[in-house]
Amino acid sequence: MTRFLNEKDFNDFKTMIYDASGIFFSDSNATILESRLKDRLRKMNIETPAEYYRYIKQNEGELKVLLDSVTTNLTRFFRNTAHFQTFENYVIPELVEYKRKTGNKTIKLWSAGCSTGEEPYSLAMVMKELLPPDIKYEITASDLSLQSLMTAKEGFYADNRMNGVPEKYLNRYFEKKDGGYKVIEEIRNSVKFDYHNLKFDSGQNNLDMIFCRNVIIYFDETAQQAVIDKFWSSLNNHSFLFIGHSESLFGMKTEFEFLKTDWACLYRKFKDN
Repeated sequence: MTRFLNEKDFNDFKTMIYDASGIFFSDSNATILESRLKDRLRKMNIETPAEYYRYIKQNEGELKVLLDSVTTNLTRFFRNTAHFQTFENYVIPELVEYKRKTGNKTIKLWSAGCSTGEEPYSLAMVMKELLPPDIKYEITASDLSLQSLMTAKEGFYADNRMNGVPEKYLNRYFEKKDGGYKVIEEIRNSVKFDYHNLKFDSGQNNLDMIFCRNVIIYFDETAQQAVIDKFWSSLNNHSFLFIGHSESLFGMKTEFEFLKTDWACLYRKFKDN
């Protein structure tokens, strides 16, 4: 262990974080946990990790702050072009056909681990652009970081956060403000942001799509399996799951079907009604 975190401190925090969220810190990334704890202790004017650990035990709200501080919130608009090409050219046409056949004309999507909102807003813009008038959409976006959710709800992004936004989307769905851009009200109102810890059930069901990209990579195998099982239960019988390009369900006990399109790979739940 490091000088700042002795073995007991590291194990105490590692266990606390894992039990609360499923996020797993191995010995090899102890320095990441240490740096996040140092920042928090400095802000709290607390001298030692052990003292901070005792404080969390006595102040339940601080645990949410700790989980917020250890999550990684790296994201951008239209991240992973191949995923969006698959979404536009394969998934949307499939779901439109399915919705018309079943008579349920609303596509329900969950952006799980949405960070500061770029992903759900990107998805909302694409669906606004491509869905026919008779098909509606609902997007729920959730994250473990309250700070990130506040940024997402505001929908304002500095100029340097706009890389990757196609010009037609930039012109139609953003308003230029000093130092950045704000997502227009129609798109902001189409996304419902909510705090959610993936360790627990979301309460959502009959979803058509889940985007959970670059999230389960921070979980160990047991926590990953639990999350994937919850996703399966939340999806309807003709639905899709997107995970990060470096993530895989290989080796898991799951009924998800691996699907390779012309653009990217994803997973599908397909069962006869």
